[in-house]
Amino acid sequence: MSAPVLFDVPGPKARARIRIGTAIGALVVLAIVGFVLVRLAGNDQLDPQRWAVLFDPGSGVPQALAEALLRTLKVAFVGMVFATLLGLLLAAGRLSDHRWVRIPVTTVIEFFRAIPLLVVIFALFFILPSFGIRLSAYAALTGGLVLYNMAVLAEIFRAGILSIDKGQREAAFGIGLRKSQVMTLVLLPQAVRRMLPVLIAQLVVLLKDSSLGFIIGYFELLRQARSLVEFFIPQFGNQYTFQLYVGAGLIYIIVNVLLSQLAKLVERRSSSTTTASRNAVVPANTPSVTGAAGGPGS
Repeated sequence: MSAPVLFDVPGPKARARIRIGTAIGALVVLAIVGFVLVRLAGNDQLDPQRWAVLFDPGSGVPQALAEALLRTLKVAFVGMVFATLLGLLLAAGRLSDHRWVRIPVTTVIEFFRAIPLLVVIFALFFILPSFGIRLSAYAALTGGLVLYNMAVLAEIFRAGILSIDKGQREAAFGIGLRKSQVMTLVLLPQAVRRMLPVLIAQLVVLLKDSSLGFIIGYFELLRQARSLVEFFIPQFGNQYTFQLYVGAGLIYIIVNVLLSQLAKLVERRSSSTTTASRNAVVPANTPSVTGAAGGPGS
């Protein structure tokens, strides 16, 4: 077994220090969690009757959170589809041999990568109406997610395409393929397979960024939780405020964990598929390329 390149293998004393540090860190975390739980219990925030509102259909809370989740997933799905398509086009444009294509595309990518997503959403929702273009909260949020994430995905696609061995590109050109064919038939399929885990991870980021719709009044999970809090305050005060926000947060966590697990599954399957293809045995009755061409010495 070869030694790691980036660091030295810890010795006995270093391993002991690592174990002690890990134990101390775990104790500190447990102490913080215990302190928080004690404070919550002292304020009756752990009362089961308060948490029951999240599961009581008569209160309307589960239905409202479920509808908000669907709206959140809708924004994330539409945003990811259009951001992926536009990101592919921008990546192809940035890799173009023509400067009149490459320079404007690069400017667009760097511009939207540099601007915070919240500023983009604000511009679409509050500034465009001054030019006679009025967008709904859904359209402004989706448009902001698309514009920002298409620039991020363009760089991901470009990096994935450039990671393919140059020999494959040269071989494809050598057999007479055009550049568009090399891109779509040779480079892009391999790049997408390599980038699938990163793309799914970016979907997690996009899904979390959908909570910015709260600022412009789009009823995603966070905004829906706030609306439920405002609905219950006249009758019950702040009795359910903590539970409603925690419920919305847990839904975000569950969905993002599921997407993260999906990314790990895709990464494992991609790795196993690549390994299997490399170790595949060519059947005996399959003619080789060199044999068809007359052998290596032809």
